[in-house]
Order: sequence, then structure tokens, then C-alpha cells
Amino acid sequence: MNDASKKEPEGTCHGSCHCGAVEFEVTLENGLDGVHHCNCSMCRRRSAYACAVSLEKLKVVSGEENLTLYQWGTKTAKHYFCKTCGIYTHHQRRSNPNQFSFNIACLDDVIPFDYGPAPVGDGINHIKDREK
Repeated sequence: MNDASKKEPEGTCHGSCHCGAVEFEVTLENGLDGVHHCNCSMCRRRSAYACAVSLEKLKVVSGEENLTLYQWGTKTAKHYFCKTCGIYTHHQRRSNPNQFSFNIACLDDVIPFDYGPAPVGDGINHIKDREK
């Protein structure tokens, strides 16, 4: 974080979409260690700061019926958005389907820009495409 006065989120954190119809909890073991961007066609258009956790560490606590699923290509990744406000909340990763990446901007009191530039993962030249 750029500002030493800001507290790094840890433990179980609350998150929601913009309108509040979808709420989730994520358990962070190492704060927001590993915040990243991806340059695949989907991620570069939404430009979200994301962080990955194992599947059991993210739980939708309300509004699951208000999530819409978007998939394309191999249909391995599962991208979830609020049907009402359109905010991307999380996705099951293609590179590791045992993990969710979540939009850190959805967490209470987190401003992604406080983390400075985030590393960019090479989703354009995805490792799963090179394994063929």
C-alpha cells in the first residue's frame, strides 16, 4: 500500500457489488498479497484489480440469485456479475479452477489505487493454450 496509515484487510472481509444486491465474504490469509491485473480480452476491458483465494475462502452470503454468469472460449473460467448494477464481483479462474479471483474494489473500505500499479498476468498468451 502506498499510504502507511491505511490498514491492510485481513481475516474475513465483507464485499458487495455497487447496488448491494450481491454480498460476499472472503477470508484473507495474507491480506491482499498478490493483487494483479490480467491482459486477456475480458480482464483488460473491465480493468479490475483482483486477488486470488481458494474456492472455500469466498462465499456469496446474499444475492446469489442476482449474479449472472459469463463464459466464453474453453468455458473453464466463470465470471460473475451483478444483474442489477453490472459490477464484476469474482470469477473462478481458468489458470487454477480451484481458486476464485475477486474484485478488491468490492471490499468494504478498500481503494484499489492505494495499492499502486498492479502486476499484469499474461492472459493473452495463457499457459492453458500452450499446453495443447
